[in-house]
Amino acid sequence: MYIPGNDKKELALLPNSMDNISIEVTLNGKEYCFVAAVVTVGYTHRFIVTINDLEVMFEPDEERSYRAILPEKHLLKATDHDKELIIAIGEVIQSAR
Repeated sequence: MYIPGNDKKELALLPNSMDNISIEVTLNGKEYCFVAAVVTVGYTHRFIVTINDLEVMFEPDEERSYRAILPEKHLLKATDHDKELIIAIGEVIQSAR
């Protein structure tokens, strides 16, 4: 990132880091495996998971529990099964703390 006034025009800040992990859940006797991008932003982190074409972001809240955040357009097209998967993934993330 260029910072005005920096004559050297070097990278002044390192970009956010990102890794991928696998999250395995069992729902109604069926096993699912999702790839989650773990994104570090400042002093916190987020998990970004794609569930049946829905991008869901999990982040810690003020009480250090995880909340799921979906764009409204994704929330409107989420099926009951998708919502159950979101809950199951959130429980796996929470239990791994």
